[in-house]
Amino acid sequence: MSRPADYTLPTTTVGLTGPVRKPAPGTLPLRGDLAHIALAGQYLATQYVIPLCREVGPDGAHLRLAMRDDAEMGAEITAGTTVELLDCAGDWAWIACGPEGPSGYVRLSALVPSE
Repeated sequence: MSRPADYTLPTTTVGLTGPVRKPAPGTLPLRGDLAHIALAGQYLATQYVIPLCREVGPDGAHLRLAMRDDAEMGAEITAGTTVELLDCAGDWAWIACGPEGPSGYVRLSALVPSE
């Protein structure tokens, strides 16, 4: 399963009007270079992405805070959970459980292959 998530682009200029507290790693789907489209207007990023829906494979997955097998673990995602794929690099995927998180990295092999 791989389909665009149901989000729309902002219709007005995106900008911030004051200081914003940086969220803890592994919470909101926000990096310096990329953020979930639903966070536009709340957090500043170079680019915003409308994620693709994917499903976690039969073994489930632990979110990692970096693209390394020895990186600190975040939330555990159970098998069959629909997640939002935000970015891929090599054999790693940056995913979130929605715009409120949690977010983190998993190996692409932890997700059900797209059709």
